Amino acid sequence: MDTLELLKCLISIPSISRDEKAAADCLENWMKQNGFADVKRTGHNIWVESCPPDGRPTILLNAHIDTVKPASGYTRDPFTPSVEDGRLYGLGSNDDGGSLIALLQTYVRLKDTPQSYRLIFSATAEEEVSGRGGLDMLLPEIGKVDFGVMGEPTGMDMAVAEKGLMVLDCTALGKSGHAARNEGVNAIYKALESIDWFRSHQFERVNEYLGPVKMTVTQIEAGTQHNVVPDKCTFVVDVRPNGMYTNPELLALIKEAVPCEVKERSTRIGSSHLPMDHPAVVRGLSLGLKPFGSPTTSNQALCPFPTLKIGPGQSSRSHSADEYIGLEEISSGVEIYCKLLDGLVLPSEK
Repeated sequence: MDTLELLKCLISIPSISRDEKAAADCLENWMKQNGFADVKRTGHNIWVESCPPDGRPTILLNAHIDTVKPASGYTRDPFTPSVEDGRLYGLGSNDDGGSLIALLQTYVRLKDTPQSYRLIFSATAEEEVSGRGGLDMLLPEIGKVDFGVMGEPTGMDMAVAEKGLMVLDCTALGKSGHAARNEGVNAIYKALESIDWFRSHQFERVNEYLGPVKMTVTQIEAGTQHNVVPDKCTFVVDVRPNGMYTNPELLALIKEAVPCEVKERSTRIGSSHLPMDHPAVVRGLSLGLKPFGSPTTSNQALCPFPTLKIGPGQSSRSHSADEYIGLEEISSGVEIYCKLLDGLVLPSEK
């Protein structure tokens, strides 16, 4: 199997988020032509499993096929793959082509070897926009997953925690009146109490790698004109969960604490936290892999099961001009993935 040629083909096909059909077609056809049995597809998401469900735990290998738009500073055609000095250049080579190819090769090497788990390889769409046509669409199709390896460029270090995101729309209500007289109830003053809480409150649980939950008031709006006491003040809060609370749990605590009305735009983008005694982390530490907390969001945010984010390449190259992946990074990544997963025993089996 010439997976390098597959990656070159994928680079040459524009696959901006929500426009991944041609890339998904390319990957699906390549897999069928290279002997992958029973390749499945839903939307622009492709997956294959080592065997049907058989009572063993399931490990999901996941990478994404979509990209962001090319950065303005490109000095070469982002859709023309080229290899120079051991580097493959092109949009999506680092984010997320290197992980996709390395996980695909890992799946091939492990799928027919005796393991205490069954294995699924998946390539999904809309990761860059956290869209509902990506992993959200795939998960109901594949059934229960016990552990996920999410391929993203981390230099093959282990992201054992990842920040989440909630955006809150808050409203404080008052009563209008003339500013020159002692009338009305100023909604801005009422909002200040809640804003001060968001500024100063510290949640008890702190993540070793991500620190505390971070809350930032980022927008505020009130008033119609200078001489009218405002009867309504709205403000927006950016909340970054730290893996120690679920989004619904945090939302409930916030609503209980502040006197204003709080409405969430979404709770989908969750944070993640993998305990240091998880067998995958223990195995990774024994291999010399470094754990860290990731500030960037990935498909981890959509997974209701334990995940580890790890892959070849560097996050600093993602979304940048003249993106590239080192060929040696991919081959080294395959070896590390295999050492990490071969013979792994998940907690439910103990």
